[in-house]
Amino acid sequence: MSVLGAHPHTLVTGASGFLGSHVVRQLVARGERVRVLLRPSSQRRALDGLEVDYAWGDLRDRAALRAALRGIRCVFHVAADYRLWTPHPRELYESNVTGTRNLLAAAAEAGVERFLYTSSVATIAVPRPGALPNEATQTRLQEMIGHYKRSKWLAEQEALAAAQRGLPVVIVNPTAPVGPGDWKPTPTGRIILDFLRGQMPAYVDTGLNLVPVEDAAAGHLLALERGRPGERYILGGENLTLREILERLARIAGRPAPRLRLPHWAALLAGWVDAGLARLTARAPRVPLEGVRMARHRMFVDDSRARRELGFTPGSVEAALERAVRWYEVNGYVSGPVARSVARAHAAA
Repeated sequence: MSVLGAHPHTLVTGASGFLGSHVVRQLVARGERVRVLLRPSSQRRALDGLEVDYAWGDLRDRAALRAALRGIRCVFHVAADYRLWTPHPRELYESNVTGTRNLLAAAAEAGVERFLYTSSVATIAVPRPGALPNEATQTRLQEMIGHYKRSKWLAEQEALAAAQRGLPVVIVNPTAPVGPGDWKPTPTGRIILDFLRGQMPAYVDTGLNLVPVEDAAAGHLLALERGRPGERYILGGENLTLREILERLARIAGRPAPRLRLPHWAALLAGWVDAGLARLTARAPRVPLEGVRMARHRMFVDDSRARRELGFTPGSVEAALERAVRWYEVNGYVSGPVARSVARAHAAA
């Protein structure tokens, strides 16, 4: 019997976000009764048209968590603060670490039968000689670059510790999701938008593993049903250099990819300057320093375990990039000549 189908209620945190909203859509499409935990200030446009129960509260509010978990047997903890820059780094740790600890404790108290924690490929994709990093790669906090990565590493340790105490926690480590519905957008979405808007005159020698967001969401459901408690599963798609990503976007949008490769020292200098301006103006930097530091190595991984053990079968990354481009254009993120060039490229395809 399906684990999901056996339960009358499933709770999803982070449901208003990019990946979380796709998880909710797939659960609802399967006929699940879903409850979503949102802060009162959260935007709900990603959930438009979905029949879900709403629970209001914050991961730091234990009373709100206990109320949200009443009658819940399965939890998808997708929520995370993924900012690469904030004037108040403590907020990242409060949301990602303390919030995860609180939810795990409340879930154990409520007798939850299955808990799916969404970690990040960032806790695994560190430079190693030889084979690509995978779920067996052991990393240290000191290897995590920046507050976001450090907070996610610490939160993953909370999930692993809860599994050791007996809570049936399965961990997924999605790579960089791409596709429609990236309202905020995510850091990967900003790369796509910067390219479409002609705001990327150069690139750095780095690389990412991209995965279609719909498939990453499907991987969550597979992990909940088939994953082993206390284990991690990378939900990945394709290892691509940044240059390869931009070349694919160029084919989709019908505009040239940047040819100038920027040395890392130059990108780092730009990041320092932008960080200084951000402190003076209280605005988020266009070139987050943590992002530049992360780009010093390619975040390539071996994601074969999820394919082998969960039956995870991601689709075409290029098709996902095209869906993302179309979505940004339809939703007004790209305008003027850029939107027209995107439309012409789609019409010619």
